Amino acid sequence: MASRPELKVDDEVGFIKTFNQLESGKATDTVRVFDRGDWLSAHGDDAVLIARTQYKTTSVLKTLGRNPGLPSVTMTITAFRSFLREAIFKLGKRMEILQSSGRNQWKVAKQASPGNLQDIEDDLGGHVESAPIILAVKVSAKATEARNVGVCFADASVRELGVSEFVDNDIYSNFESLLIQLGVKECLLQSDGAKKDPELSKLRAIADNCGCAVSERAASDFGSRDIEQDLTRLLRSEGTAATLPQTDLKLAMNSAAALIKYLGVMSDPTNFGEFRLYQHDLSQYMKLDSSALKALNLMPGPKDGSKTMNLYGLLNHCKTPVGSRLLAQWLKQPLMNLEEIEKRQQLVEAFVNDTELRQTLQEEHLRSIPDLYRLAKKFQRKKANLEDVVRAYQVAIRIPDFIGTFEGVMDEQHKDALDTEYTNKLRAFSDSLQKLQEMVETTVDLDALDNHEFIIKSEFDDGLRIIRKKLDTLRYNLEKEHQRAGDDLNQDTEKKLFLENHRVHGWCLRLTRNEASAIRNKKQYQEISTQKNGVYFTTKAMTEMRREFDQLSDNYNRTQSGLVTEVVNVAASYCPVIEKLAGVLAHLDVIVSFAHVSVHAPTAYVRPKLHPRGTGNTVLTEARHPCMEMQDDVSFITNDVSLVRGESEFLIITGPNMGGKSTYIRQIGVIALMAQIGCFVPCTEAELTLFDCILARVGASDSQLKGVSTFMAEMLETANILKTATRESLVIVDELGRGTSTYDGFGLAWAISEHIVKEIGAFAMFATHFHELTALTESYPQVRNLHVVAHIGDADGDAAMGGGDDAASRRREVTLLYKVVPGISDQSFGIHVAELVRFPTKVVSMAKRKADELEDFSGSKDAASKDASAGASKEDVEAGSAMLKAVLQQWKEEVERDGLGKEAQVARMRELVQGNAELMASPFMKGVEAL
Repeated sequence: MASRPELKVDDEVGFIKTFNQLESGKATDTVRVFDRGDWLSAHGDDAVLIARTQYKTTSVLKTLGRNPGLPSVTMTITAFRSFLREAIFKLGKRMEILQSSGRNQWKVAKQASPGNLQDIEDDLGGHVESAPIILAVKVSAKATEARNVGVCFADASVRELGVSEFVDNDIYSNFESLLIQLGVKECLLQSDGAKKDPELSKLRAIADNCGCAVSERAASDFGSRDIEQDLTRLLRSEGTAATLPQTDLKLAMNSAAALIKYLGVMSDPTNFGEFRLYQHDLSQYMKLDSSALKALNLMPGPKDGSKTMNLYGLLNHCKTPVGSRLLAQWLKQPLMNLEEIEKRQQLVEAFVNDTELRQTLQEEHLRSIPDLYRLAKKFQRKKANLEDVVRAYQVAIRIPDFIGTFEGVMDEQHKDALDTEYTNKLRAFSDSLQKLQEMVETTVDLDALDNHEFIIKSEFDDGLRIIRKKLDTLRYNLEKEHQRAGDDLNQDTEKKLFLENHRVHGWCLRLTRNEASAIRNKKQYQEISTQKNGVYFTTKAMTEMRREFDQLSDNYNRTQSGLVTEVVNVAASYCPVIEKLAGVLAHLDVIVSFAHVSVHAPTAYVRPKLHPRGTGNTVLTEARHPCMEMQDDVSFITNDVSLVRGESEFLIITGPNMGGKSTYIRQIGVIALMAQIGCFVPCTEAELTLFDCILARVGASDSQLKGVSTFMAEMLETANILKTATRESLVIVDELGRGTSTYDGFGLAWAISEHIVKEIGAFAMFATHFHELTALTESYPQVRNLHVVAHIGDADGDAAMGGGDDAASRRREVTLLYKVVPGISDQSFGIHVAELVRFPTKVVSMAKRKADELEDFSGSKDAASKDASAGASKEDVEAGSAMLKAVLQQWKEEVERDGLGKEAQVARMRELVQGNAELMASPFMKGVEAL
């Protein structure tokens, strides 16, 4: 890390006084940084935060003044940019960058927050993963149960305002799914002052849970007095905003007023007449709650080891920044319209089938496309220069390559779909950009691009032509001086001695480090600096020429600046076309990425058959978890899934810890979501119904940090499921009722399950350790029991299949087979997992003893009745077990020797067991039959 700048403040007392005055009006979530030219500083609590976050130590703090003094820290521009990314994206802070406006006078020059990166885009450098959406919300909770919610939201980099107004329940599940659908980064709420408004507290908790930064605004900001007049000035449409249907949404208009004020759009006249207002329909996308987002691992998490640990990382083979951002949006907005999904599927199929088309687009065309939204934004904000015009031109001249590639497609079946979605649109854009192309070729010196110069052609203007002639002569003379120095120093001018236009020193000579001694003690050569790549030096003649060259270059730039402004303004008029082109190329990039992943998976994905909403079943053959199968050293075990109306709507999955229950139920959610974004799925065959939402209740890892017990978090998530789920939903529950007594936990699990089965009728999967829950099948025919298989053997390697307790062998080994089969597992194998992770032997023995005592205690009545019916003593059980083990050993040898198929194996097992009269007559076997 570069050394930190020294803290130099001319008038410490004056600055501390100014700082304290400024500090009095600062919000708690704001970090303030002072721009001091080549370096920056922060003071007070902000300095401590930066020291801990950026430098990981408070020893970097220095103190200004005395008693008690003001803690301060300095940063290089690089360190500041690094902290900026951390503060905005991870800590959810607002930033203010102040600049000096006179002695001890400072004013805010730039402001930023997680949802508004306008001012600091250049400092963040490179593309931001997803478009930062900022949303304002206003609620009216007059009714006892229903709440009216109005929102207005925007991506500050695109001139659009979205509004929506809807009725919500008392836990605001619609609002939560809207935050997730839009990928909101910052949420504006009305501040409730001293009185704590319970409704605002709920909204704050939901925003926090969805990873949104919360900014509280005064209630007066949410007043809609001026909103119609503001919108009339901002919107593109002719006439007044009052005629628009959206202005009838009163709560949404309140939110719009707050958002427009917060973003300061009215203070920038370039926004007038440029905005579009549209209404967002919550029901066009599948709903996801924040638990489902975590359970399905949709987006990268802080602990993800590899890129493929989350669905975004797995599917993101996009070659453009706009494609990556659109993918993040699609993952949170699975479609509900079957026709739209099938359109996407058909396009994915086209690229799956045509390898050459897919590879050409990925490797040759898409990777050359810059971030077109950012480019358009620079033109809109009048920040663009000639380099940006050239980048727009370079995109324009590449579009015909895209079109040519699509025209070469021979597959008649998919050609129409490709033409409609891409080729025809690209042709229209290419025609629109033709004039831009011609203007750039006429005015810009494209040959100068090789030297990374962006200049107007000299022949375009008489003044430029004269200066260019002089510059060319100078350049020739510089070359001659280079040759002369090479001859004088006896150095090769192609390999050892170089002529360079250095960004700091201008035109000068450079010798490699090995040859540097050649100019030592030679007065005619003046050393400038020594760097890694060699020694920079100059001569008297070259210094003169360099000075003249710089002067002429400045003249050239001054003379061309008016022409450059004209060219940039003309190029800016193509912004709407560039934005639409960005949308089409982003769509293409994501679809091609889906095809790439589908083909390159360990086993290729298939196109799922989707049933219209409210009809059909979900039946998956050999389903896999797409992220899990990509992890190193994982040989994934496939499983079938059958969710059939009236037969298997509610699946209860029991079995050992670590046995694959969680993976099984989560992979079904992931596959359903992949199908509804239009991607192929990891199965050998798949049919699915359309789900209106995926709701999950899994793990409560970070709840304690927020002062919520695991059990409380579990109940909150379950309440959300019970209030949100419909007959068309998919519910995933991974364990329920932990964190309270076993009896309470079981009672709740039973009641919740019964409510989902009877009252809601949603397709659901419930992984549990409450084996008693499996009795639900006796009351409801639509409930099915499944369990994950474990293979139990004693320590010397002899094997027995199943879950029964072998009393004769206390030291057993458990092999988890990750296979899900019908039926009930009668054990949890918790102690065996403790053995797997090498618990101390004493602890394991004690656990087994206690578990046996408890089993004897709680099941004594049951056991007595079973023993009576089976009539088997302990000795009978041991003798019977030994006989059965011998039969199994014989069966295993015959199967391996004769290579028997599945059916033959079952038949041989039946023959061996039934043919052994002694075994069949034993009390042990009779007891097994009775069970």
